[in-house]
Amino acid sequence: MLDAAISERAALKDRRLLRSFAYVDGKWQAGDARAFAVSDPSDGAELGHVASLSGAQAVAAVDAADRAFGAWSGTLPQERAAILRRWFDLIIEAKEDLARIMVAEQGKPISEARGEIDYAASFVEFYAEEAKRPNVESVTSHLPDAEMELWLEPVGVAALVTPWNFPSAMLTRKAAAALAAGCSVVAHPSAETPYSALALAELAERAGFPAGVFNVVTGHAPDIVTPWCEDPRVRALSFTGSTAIGKLLYAQSAQTVKRLVLELGGHAPVIIFKGADLDRTVAETLKAKFATSGQDCLAANRIYVERPVYDAFCAKFTEAVQALTVGRGIDDPDIGPLMNEGAIAKQVEHLEDALAKGAKLATGGTHEGLFFQPTVLTDVTDDAKIMREETFGPIAPITPFDTEDEVIARANAGDYGLMAYIHSRDPKRIYRMSRALQFGMVAVNRTKVTGAPIPFGGMKQSGLGREGARTGMQEFMEIKYLCRDWGI
Repeated sequence: MLDAAISERAALKDRRLLRSFAYVDGKWQAGDARAFAVSDPSDGAELGHVASLSGAQAVAAVDAADRAFGAWSGTLPQERAAILRRWFDLIIEAKEDLARIMVAEQGKPISEARGEIDYAASFVEFYAEEAKRPNVESVTSHLPDAEMELWLEPVGVAALVTPWNFPSAMLTRKAAAALAAGCSVVAHPSAETPYSALALAELAERAGFPAGVFNVVTGHAPDIVTPWCEDPRVRALSFTGSTAIGKLLYAQSAQTVKRLVLELGGHAPVIIFKGADLDRTVAETLKAKFATSGQDCLAANRIYVERPVYDAFCAKFTEAVQALTVGRGIDDPDIGPLMNEGAIAKQVEHLEDALAKGAKLATGGTHEGLFFQPTVLTDVTDDAKIMREETFGPIAPITPFDTEDEVIARANAGDYGLMAYIHSRDPKRIYRMSRALQFGMVAVNRTKVTGAPIPFGGMKQSGLGREGARTGMQEFMEIKYLCRDWGI
C-alpha cells in the first residue's frame, strides 16, 4: 500500500520506505479499525492513511514479542551488535529519504530533519557497540567459602511510546538500547508522524531482526498503549511526552509493577549574567529557543537576564529574532509550522495572558495557519502562564533579575527539572549555579549538549530514568545476584 500524496511530496529515491501498514511479527499488517489520515502541517494537505490497529492486535504484537524474546535474549551479544550495526548503516544510506519523510509529516526544516536522522542513527551505532559490553561483575564475598557474581539480564518485552516532535530519534534512542540489552520491542509512534517509524521498521527488517523482535504498532494510542500497560508480559515501558500523559501511564502500569522510563515535560530556564559574551549568548539562546520551532522539551522557556545587561540583551536578541525566516520545512527556513491547531491555541493563550499581566511585545505575535511568527516578550512577570507552563512554541519570554540567590529560587520554582542553561564567565559562579539548579542536565555557555553517550533525563516531574549512555541500556536490564558454593 503506497500513498501517492506523501510519495510525491517527499520525492524519495527508495519508495519502499513508505509504509502504511503496521509491522508485527515480521509482517506488514492492516488494522481492524478504520485507517487514520496523516497531514502535512505546512498546508493541511492529506498525505495518506495508515493502519489503525485494535486493542486485540496490540495484544497480538505482545504475543509475537514474547515468543521472540527467548531466542533474541539468548543470541550472542556480538550477533545482536552486528544486526544493529547493519540497521545503522541502512539508516545512514537512507538519510535523505528519511529526512524528507519527516519534513512531509512533521514540518521541521529539512536541515533539522537531516540532523535528526544523524542523531537517530548515532544511538543505533552506540548501542551496537554497547551490546557487547554488559559483563558479569564479581563481588568480594562477605561469606566464607562463597563466590558471588552480578549478572545483567534483559527484562523481557519492552513497550516504547514515542512523540511527534522527534519521530525518528526518540524511537531509535529507546529501541536500540532495549534491543542491545536483549529485549524484544513493541513500539507505538504518534499518530501524527507514523511514516518515520514505519520507514525505520522497513530498514530494521532489511537489517535482519528476527520476526517479533521489533514491532511497530500504529493506531489510536489508548487502544494500543492501555493493553500494554495492563499486560504483565510487558516488563518495561518507555515513554516520551507530556507530564500529564506520563502520570496516566505511571498509574496504569502500577498493577503490573513495570520498569518505567519517562521523559516528560520541560520548562528550561536560560540564566544570563553580566560579563557573559553577549553576542555568543544571543546566538546560543536563539538556538535554545527556536530549534524545532520551539517544539522541544529542551527549549528555552524562561530567559532571565541580569539587570545591568538586560536592555542590551533584549535589543540584540529581538533584532536576531526579527531576522529569522518562516516557511515550509522543505524550503529550509529557520521556523517551520507548528504541529496542529492545539499548538497554535496554546501560543495565543500564553501570549495574551502575558500581555494582560504587563509584558511587552517586542516582535512577532501573529500567526497564519500553523505558522506562528517567532515572538519576543519582555518584562514578563512570574505569574504569567508562560513562566509556569511549557509553551512548546516560538515565543521567548524575557525577564530581569538582580541577584544570584533570587534567580536560583525563580528558576527552581515549579514542577519541571529537565534542562537549564547558564551563561557566565565566572568559574565560581558557574560551579555554584550548576550545583544549585534542580535540573537533570545543565548547559554552560552553549546549547548543544545531548548525544548518544550522555544520560538524558530530568528531575522532579520531568521524568524517571535516563536514556542514552550505558545507563540507557541498563534501564532495560535486571541485576541478578548469584551466591555460589561449589560444594566440593
